[in-house]
Amino acid sequence: MKNILSSRKFVVIGIFITIGVIFALRLLYIQIIDDTYSELANRNALRYVTQYPSRGLVYDRYGKLLVYNEVVYDLMVIPRQVKNIDTNAFCSLLNISTEEFVKKMEKAKKYSMYAPSFFEKQILKEDFAALQEKLYSFQGFYAQKRTIRSYPDSIAAAVLGYIGEVNEKKIEEDAYYKRGDYIGMSGIEKKYEELLRGKKGNKITLVDVHNREKGSFQNGQFDIPAQAGANLYSTIDLELQKYAEKLMANKRGSIVAIEPSTGEILCFVSAPSYDPNLLAGRQRGKNYKKLADDISKPLFNRALMAQYPPGSIFKVAQALVALDMGVIEANSGFPCDKGLVGCHNHPYASNVKDAIKMSCNPYFYRVFQREVQQQNPQTGKIDSKYGLSLWTAAMKRMGFGVRMDIDLPNVSKGYIPDTSFYNRWYPTGWNFHTIYSNSIGQGEVMVVPIQMANFAALVANRGWYITPHVIKSFGEENNKKVYKKYTKKHYSFIASSWWNVAVEGMWGVVHEAGGTGRRADVPGLNVCGKTGTAENIGADHSVFIAFAPKDEPKIAVSVYVENARGGGGTWAAPIAGLIIEKYIKREVERKEIEEQYMQAAPCQPLPLQRTPIKTKKKADMKKTNNTNNTQATTTN
Repeated sequence: MKNILSSRKFVVIGIFITIGVIFALRLLYIQIIDDTYSELANRNALRYVTQYPSRGLVYDRYGKLLVYNEVVYDLMVIPRQVKNIDTNAFCSLLNISTEEFVKKMEKAKKYSMYAPSFFEKQILKEDFAALQEKLYSFQGFYAQKRTIRSYPDSIAAAVLGYIGEVNEKKIEEDAYYKRGDYIGMSGIEKKYEELLRGKKGNKITLVDVHNREKGSFQNGQFDIPAQAGANLYSTIDLELQKYAEKLMANKRGSIVAIEPSTGEILCFVSAPSYDPNLLAGRQRGKNYKKLADDISKPLFNRALMAQYPPGSIFKVAQALVALDMGVIEANSGFPCDKGLVGCHNHPYASNVKDAIKMSCNPYFYRVFQREVQQQNPQTGKIDSKYGLSLWTAAMKRMGFGVRMDIDLPNVSKGYIPDTSFYNRWYPTGWNFHTIYSNSIGQGEVMVVPIQMANFAALVANRGWYITPHVIKSFGEENNKKVYKKYTKKHYSFIASSWWNVAVEGMWGVVHEAGGTGRRADVPGLNVCGKTGTAENIGADHSVFIAFAPKDEPKIAVSVYVENARGGGGTWAAPIAGLIIEKYIKREVERKEIEEQYMQAAPCQPLPLQRTPIKTKKKADMKKTNNTNNTQATTTN
């Protein structure tokens, strides 16, 4: 009996020891290894608040502010801590319905009962003042400060871009971003996101049982301060940008102006544009939908993304390539044979300079014919495929048909057709007579406005350019940094002597009798330019490229006015002249012309209807690689 009791005693002792060990191990696990309960306890006393950095500011080339930040507040909620609140009073403070309250709470609970999530975003500081006084009485809710973008002059939306909430894909790709963060969505906000965003911080605050903040935890010893983003110093001239946008009011198209010696973009307009403030703040989603649904496509960056037939401005490039190939000379002349291709009435073009000045279509028909119909050294026969391959390579080396490395996102590359394209399009065979529309900037050739502005700078510099860019430097005022790739000169393969031929021809366009761009003339500025009238669906596009002065040029510009009846000399040329005058003289003296073109609304209304093609050889017409365009054989 005694042995039995002794045995039971050891069993009981063993059970108690085992239970004690289990509890001890569990306590050890809870307190040291597993921080779940510790975290829950801390959340009752400590509040971890993300410190969002201010995004970097953006300035124009003269130090004027283009983009700054405004303080707003996000209302956060921890569902598990929401207890016994007066829902009606809370909804009244936020100006929301009880149905919205329930919906937002369900969304927060679905995300997490313990972790904070967004209840209301971007509350303006004016609206937050009334809420702040009473927020302590609503347990489980607190506010955190952040900033949104503001645009004091409401301009340059196509350059500056906008920010929006980060999506799940980006969160998975980059650990920096969390739910509710904002990221650059377009323009320099997107291209320079890592510089502009800064680094997030974290602040730990003591909170009492009534949801009132009692100060920093451990005197801020464990706080991580946010680091503001880097400031950007752009190349944009604020006053020129505002002026250019006024000129393009009531119009569709683009203006791009570049300083030839540096590649710095002076103004950059895509029209119609929009006020970038519309895509900042709580109304962003609503406004974005309106802009996206607008038939005129204000969100579409025409200066970077639109691919147009260049029209006759392409003749300058044709002349330079032909001169370099040796298929023509500076004094080569061709009759204006309208049986080949339609043309306006003008005197005989006895040289390249006059052909550019008068924009003779048959002349450049013959030029392109010589470029394409060349003798293949391997076969000794005239071979259009061989000639076109040389021509395609030459055009791409001049920057056409390739994506420009500008510091803005979503750049189109245009299109320069090659032999493989025509082999697919014409499987039974093709030759020069099939593709002659390319001679005058129609056919399958497509350019982007930024390419034509850069080409104008290339001619202005007589054979070299610096890649166009919109940011000059970044960082602190006394320690600015630059990207070296935007200081490097790119030299052309074309002999320097041929560039002067092109320059003289472009000078004649504006200054001599028979020139097609006389309306671009600005007294005293020696403007050089080239008109283009690019046929399309609906009315023709009005196109012009220019630079000034002729020697030591300060500005190069391209202007596209979509579906504007009258041609390049009627609309784009005078607008370019006004841009040049405004930039160089800083004040436009020709007030009547300025008012005329600011008020004008020449673009054919949308939606466009297909119009008859102006050509004598409709059988030769064909679809292009851009469904918005048709070929034509008459340009100026």
